[in-house]
Amino acid sequence: MHDNSFGRRGFLAGAAGIASLVGLTPAQAVPVADGVTKFGFPTGNRLRVLVTGDAGTGTRTQWAVADAMRSFHRREPVSLALGLGDNIYEAGPSSGTDRQFADKFENPNAGLDFPWLMVLGNHDTSSVLPGDGGWLLRGNHEVEYHANSPRWWMPSRYYSVRVPEHNPVVEFFVLDLNPLAAYIPPIFSPYWAVDGQFMNEQRAWFDQAVAASTAPWKIACTHHPYLSNGPHGNAGNYEGLPIEPINGVHVKRFIEDHVAGTCQFLLSGHDHALQVLEPTIAAKGTRQLVSGASAKVVGAEDARHSGANPALFENYHELGFMVLDLTPTAVDLRVFTVDVANAAPTEAFARRLA
Repeated sequence: MHDNSFGRRGFLAGAAGIASLVGLTPAQAVPVADGVTKFGFPTGNRLRVLVTGDAGTGTRTQWAVADAMRSFHRREPVSLALGLGDNIYEAGPSSGTDRQFADKFENPNAGLDFPWLMVLGNHDTSSVLPGDGGWLLRGNHEVEYHANSPRWWMPSRYYSVRVPEHNPVVEFFVLDLNPLAAYIPPIFSPYWAVDGQFMNEQRAWFDQAVAASTAPWKIACTHHPYLSNGPHGNAGNYEGLPIEPINGVHVKRFIEDHVAGTCQFLLSGHDHALQVLEPTIAAKGTRQLVSGASAKVVGAEDARHSGANPALFENYHELGFMVLDLTPTAVDLRVFTVDVANAAPTEAFARRLA
């Protein structure tokens, strides 16, 4: 069971303790528990990366996509995976040993034995309503779980990973932008404010880390997208709402001020769809990919999507995942849809993106 209660005490608990979990390199952050051996990162210069998102339901649909990924992995071995948030539906875990980690991550992904770089989503940090992002401290339990799992990689709320560690082909920058779209926590604690300690430290860390990166490919990973033709829409206009911060205007500013033009790709979930979008002028060449269909799809009641952003590929009604093949000189993308009835992956799109 998970605690979905709401409390002021939870918002205010120990900023010093919170800070100890953020802004650190993987080597400095949460240590691995005794008896746990992490799956290793690849050392070669050809990488194959699963891109998944919004998966953590524990339902038949998640298992079907995982079965399809296992089938793919048997044919074409995968180096590592990305989980783009909403890892534990509907409201996140209640501890670093919550049973939900087994039911909604470990068991469905059995056999996919490689590192999974995990991103915090709004459903991972819920308070009163599932997905409200109203209890940001709940995300610390997913950081704590880093110590307990061979495959789950989240040593801090935000972090980067170079692959391979020396002479990297790619560096992934995993960001926690939940405070920028959360309404309640900043009211209770300035720590979570748009210009508070957490976000200011994250901005400074990211700017330094991306400037220092020697990887030819730099990929930012968030839960909330900058661009999306799905029901949530573009940052700055989430849900078509004029209300800050839940309309994502601060997400928009963060990405335009820090990510746009510094990373070639921005990978996000949130909308339960598969989208390969073209860069806008404001994105300064950074391409947005949305992969949030690993357990849910856009329902009929949410079927509206703006179509305002030029897209190479869009799918809103089928489950699926993406695969990135990276070398020092090229990035190839494939998008796979999944039929729940037979759990078979079908290649729906393929393109060299760089």
